Amino acid sequence: MTSRKTHRWLAILAALTVLTAACGSDGDAAAESAAGDCEVGQTDGDLALYNWAEYIDPEHLDAFAAEFGISATMDTYESNEAMQPIVSAGQSGYDVIVPSDYMVGIMIDGGFIQPLNFDLLPNSSNISDDFASPSYDPDLEFSVPYQWGFTGLAVDTSVVGTDFPRSWDLVFGADAAAHSGQITLLNDPRETLGAALKSLGYSLNSTDQGELDEARDVIAASTDNLLAFNTDSADELLTSGESVIAHVYSGDAFTQFLETDDPSNYVFFVPEEGGTRWVDNMAIPFDAPHPCTAHTFINWLLDGEQGAALSNWNYYGTPNKASIDALDEELNEFLTSPDVLVGGIDSVESISDTGEFETNYADAFTEAKG
Repeated sequence: MTSRKTHRWLAILAALTVLTAACGSDGDAAAESAAGDCEVGQTDGDLALYNWAEYIDPEHLDAFAAEFGISATMDTYESNEAMQPIVSAGQSGYDVIVPSDYMVGIMIDGGFIQPLNFDLLPNSSNISDDFASPSYDPDLEFSVPYQWGFTGLAVDTSVVGTDFPRSWDLVFGADAAAHSGQITLLNDPRETLGAALKSLGYSLNSTDQGELDEARDVIAASTDNLLAFNTDSADELLTSGESVIAHVYSGDAFTQFLETDDPSNYVFFVPEEGGTRWVDNMAIPFDAPHPCTAHTFINWLLDGEQGAALSNWNYYGTPNKASIDALDEELNEFLTSPDVLVGGIDSVESISDTGEFETNYADAFTEAKG
């Protein structure tokens, strides 16, 4: 997984163009799946996947392609907000995308993704009840869950030690000065402003401009202590020794720890003030060139065996109840460890679409970075 940086007004303008292109003379076209004539397991061309970096094993993608006698390629993006305008502009060429929770709602409202044909997704019965009615797509008409996880801090204890606050003060407070130039924050307005909001005791979905301004100032005051705003390689910067504290996604952190000589030197936690719990989803762009192939790929990943293979590679949580028993023991321990959620389950929130206020988040993040 990675970040979020939207300019809502651009999304609205793009939506007008998209709906015109998608509907043509038929005003109902955008409300119907383009896969109405497909059959289960049918392909109508090669797969073009647009996904977060390091979110699926390339060999896993190759296995799908080999099984169905097609090719499969993947491009990656750093944030939902980098992906959204490319897809919404039309003719992106992508068949399947992986937007996060709140972005699904934005893309539904804009007409950027098409309804799914669940007759082609028999494996959707494997979706856990916990993920069956999300606020951003209550009836799962346009999306199905892909993976879930947390956003928090990863720390190199061989440098920082173990006697430090499990708090956002580690990057935003006086404690950060001790590791100046060795801290990274996600290059993501909703995640990073959300962290600052939580550090102040506010909701990460605040639509109070005064609270957002405070969060902006918290980030701005921290920039002198930062190595970088980085999303794609924050975990690698940590384990290479370039940073010692990283704002990072849970699965990225844990898989990177396991690649080191001594994983016990690293810890990941969501600070006591709370943080983000997110769900990423599979969806099909409104003008996907190969909607049959797109449905076949989604259904394939919803198989219990394939869902387990996905999680056992990227070490994120699975929404697939048929995959649970096949997850690696280390992954299960990580996902259920009380040391991960310092403030408990009630301390985490999902990022929600704040409507027109999204522009305020984008502007505040630009100002904070300077």
